[in-house]
Amino acid sequence: MLDVCLLGTAGMMPLPYRYLTALMLRYNGSSLLIDCGEGTQVAVKKRGLSFKPIDTICFTHYHADHISGLPGMLLTMGNADRTEPLTMIGPRGLERVVNALRVIAPELPFEIKFIELTEKEEDIELNGYNIHAFKVNHNVTCYGYRIDIKRTGKFDVERAKANNIPLKLWNPLQKGNTVEQDGIVYTPDMVLGKSRKGISLVYSTDTRPTESLVEAARGTDLLITEGMYAEKEKIAKAKQYKHMTFYEAANVAKESGTKEMWLTHFSPSLVGAEEYMPAVRKIFPNAHLGKDGKSVELKFEDEEE
Repeated sequence: MLDVCLLGTAGMMPLPYRYLTALMLRYNGSSLLIDCGEGTQVAVKKRGLSFKPIDTICFTHYHADHISGLPGMLLTMGNADRTEPLTMIGPRGLERVVNALRVIAPELPFEIKFIELTEKEEDIELNGYNIHAFKVNHNVTCYGYRIDIKRTGKFDVERAKANNIPLKLWNPLQKGNTVEQDGIVYTPDMVLGKSRKGISLVYSTDTRPTESLVEAARGTDLLITEGMYAEKEKIAKAKQYKHMTFYEAANVAKESGTKEMWLTHFSPSLVGAEEYMPAVRKIFPNAHLGKDGKSVELKFEDEEE
């Protein structure tokens, strides 16, 4: 099960009822944060979540509304006596940007590990997450992220017995490890059935519609993407500043075949957003307006009721 919580949904500036953009994912005791806009700490506390399990932070890009909450977040983690390393992932220049922000958070009791993205697409495995980063089309270098929780096949006791695999090796093989004993190499495929369907979602903000976004979101359980503007007459503004309208986002969702779409990263000028949703749902029926604190538990197929 993957717990998904949209912490903030505002673009450009926070509002009294809307924090800046951030998403929290929780899986198997690990928390992954994507973006950390101003107000993220308050949003985390408001949802009753913990800072301590956050071991990975991904950044889409370095505009202030996506990273301005980081110094305070780091200070809070440090004051909580965190000692475990924290991994950060983002476009080229990540370490330089973070170190500049750390002028006001200079001493931390934990190590920060940096993974800087330089290619159009990159894949990273961390803490049970398969993170696929892909470039999108904004006015600065910007990435979207597809997160997959992959799932191996079920353990097959009869196959393990038929292959004469010692009982003490069953557990490491079930976990996907190859082991050797008495000169014999045992591999996971000797005890596991076919891979089962996992869980997948995409988070992407600050972009025009792109083929990379459509492909990344293809067949996902959930697409969380920006709808900066809802008014159809603002299409020219969306193109100028490299953002998407509600309707462009809906077309991306439709083309990708994702199961569900949440809109986020709204313009501060947007009011009455729900009024525009019937037109959006004519394009993609399972579209929803993102709200601060909106959450869902994405479950594996055999966990679903």
